[in-house]
Amino acid sequence: MRFEYESTTTLARIRAASPCEDGWRKLLAHVRKTKADDDPIDLLTVLDSNGLDDALWVLSNAMPDNRLARHFQAWCAEQVLHIFERDCPGDTRVRDQIAMLRNDAATYMDRNAARDAAHDAAARAAGRAAALDAAHDAAWNAQEAQLRTMLEEMK
Repeated sequence: MRFEYESTTTLARIRAASPCEDGWRKLLAHVRKTKADDDPIDLLTVLDSNGLDDALWVLSNAMPDNRLARHFQAWCAEQVLHIFERDCPGDTRVRDQIAMLRNDAATYMDRNAARDAAHDAAARAAGRAAALDAAHDAAWNAQEAQLRTMLEEMK
């Protein structure tokens, strides 16, 4: 599947978002530059240079739009949806939030309402902490591979 959204940003955008100094210096060294500029830099380059934490930070804070971030968030939530639905059968709020993340025509208010409902649902399920922790760990371990796959498919 080819995605039709922007996977590049610029060093100027990243710098303007106030990255941590260590991550900033590491990225500059990787791309062999000494300061921010407006040349495109692919998120895959950030992932290769700085790792998943910094790539996710750039994805959330320095991309030209939020489509890639939303679609990636939807994928992450899907990885643990079965655990929530097993423990809360019939509660569709998390599934609805995933659909809203993928709905590019949804308004900001629609997305916020769905997010708040999903958070309420997850808070009610939080009593099952061990299952949620295991789900979180499994999803975290798969995130780098999925982000890399999404970015490579766009090339």
